[in-house]
Amino acid sequence: MASPPPAVLHAEAAPVLDLLTVTQVMARLQLGRSAVYDLLRSGQLASITLGRARRIPARALTDFIRARLEQEAA
Repeated sequence: MASPPPAVLHAEAAPVLDLLTVTQVMARLQLGRSAVYDLLRSGQLASITLGRARRIPARALTDFIRARLEQEAA
């Protein structure tokens, strides 16, 4: 019986990190470009820079939305 390829074995151990562009975040939050950059600049929304490109982890966007919902509920 053949064993699965190594890529299949490691896929579960290291989940793929989804990175969103500023444009994608703008669409999901229904905000303008400057509003999204204000969130990034203030540290309310985490991001990474790859060369000149700014990317926002999907998890950071989810955490941001969850935190805002909790603030609204309090």
